[in-house]
Amino acid sequence: MTQALLDYGLFVAKTLTLLVAIALLLGALLRGRRELASDGDDGHRLEIADLGQRYRQMADALRQATLPPKAYKASLKAQRKADKARARADAMRPRLYVIDFRGDLMASEVGNLREAVSALLLVAAAGDQVLLRLENAGGAVHEHGLAAAQLLRLRARDIQLTVAIDKVAASGGYLMACVANRIIAAPFAVIGSIGVLAALPNFHRWLSNHGIDFEQHTAGEHKRTLSLFGENTEEGRAKLREQLEETHAQFKAFIRTHRPELDLDRVATGEYWHGERALQLGLLDELCTSDDYLLAAQAEHDLYRVSYRSRKRPIERLLGTMRHAIARCADQLETLRTPA
Repeated sequence: MTQALLDYGLFVAKTLTLLVAIALLLGALLRGRRELASDGDDGHRLEIADLGQRYRQMADALRQATLPPKAYKASLKAQRKADKARARADAMRPRLYVIDFRGDLMASEVGNLREAVSALLLVAAAGDQVLLRLENAGGAVHEHGLAAAQLLRLRARDIQLTVAIDKVAASGGYLMACVANRIIAAPFAVIGSIGVLAALPNFHRWLSNHGIDFEQHTAGEHKRTLSLFGENTEEGRAKLREQLEETHAQFKAFIRTHRPELDLDRVATGEYWHGERALQLGLLDELCTSDDYLLAAQAEHDLYRVSYRSRKRPIERLLGTMRHAIARCADQLETLRTPA
């Protein structure tokens, strides 16, 4: 009897757990629909943050916490006077717009990047600049090529573009970075990996051992070079290597256009380097974090962070989070690998 009660209790607990999980999922879905309905027709929005004001508030909070009351009041009065004088003298100071791009294997933020760039092109004036804070270990060629093309739109309008690499800009990440007028990086940022990679498993022998046939029909001699399930051939492998070499040549030509001083025979080997060595090789222009760059720029520019956000349904957010986690794991494995 006791065992029967325990079994029944476990059954009830499992059933309740399943029901609660279903209820939470339905609630999240309904809440997501309400959020979409209340956030405009398509749930998309451009977000602007005044970084200059944020820095001033931080400094004021620190002064208030560390200075004696009289000294703090005096500094506050002096700061207000300086702000008024600056406002009169610099009614139209040049602006520095900050965009953040955190890449993954499929450069999934490229859609938001293109909208942010379009918005800036509508309002940017002479003297305005853009700082792209880039964190990207590379991935799909076509997606990162599109991301680089979005940055080229800024260069085509003669808008000064600086790319700041605090952590990593490798492979497709460097494809984006090389477009900039100037590249800065932290001393231990990972930079380079100018190469092309293709890899896939093959299950042909496993299928054959289990008596499973796989058929694949194509029209076009090279429609499919390597296969996941079919038997791969030396001809197919040779064709894939040829395609990789062509893509690598295009990659190098793109970099040569934007950083002609680079010795591509030296740096386009697939290797990567940390910031200080990358500076010696000419892959960047200065060792500097994005934080120091912005603190120095605020003396002559108004600072604004620009981001474009698209609200997604809960299930899309969940799938996106899972995809991003997998991509991040792959990125970390790649960046932690010992350089060749």
